[in-house]
Amino acid sequence: QVQLVESGGGLVQAGGSLRLSCAASGRTFSRYAMGWFRQAPGKEREFVAAINWSSGDSTYYTDSVKGRFTISRDNAKNTMYLQMNSLKPEDTAVYYCAARNSAIWRINASGYDYWGQGTQVTVSS
Repeated sequence: QVQLVESGGGLVQAGGSLRLSCAASGRTFSRYAMGWFRQAPGKEREFVAAINWSSGDSTYYTDSVKGRFTISRDNAKNTMYLQMNSLKPEDTAVYYCAARNSAIWRINASGYDYWGQGTQVTVSS
């Protein structure tokens, strides 16, 4: 069982930056592949980024955030991060972190076993 808690969301102007954190409970954090998803009002939840377990040397991003967002993990702190730079109004959404009881990430939400409660990111123009 893993419990996830996101933090770091807020209101930022276009072009600004935020860093989201996802703190996980449990002693086996390093054995879970992790992902970030987001959901804007009236839209379905969509994949943002993912990272494999252990060393986190495999990452994947949706095209719309490539070059702007960076996913990383610190297994010693049981925490995953999403550094978001050059934010755009279309990045506005509730951001969720998710954990998958597997070494390899997935881009579909149904592939994840545990979810956080979400943190709101609002980018003003």
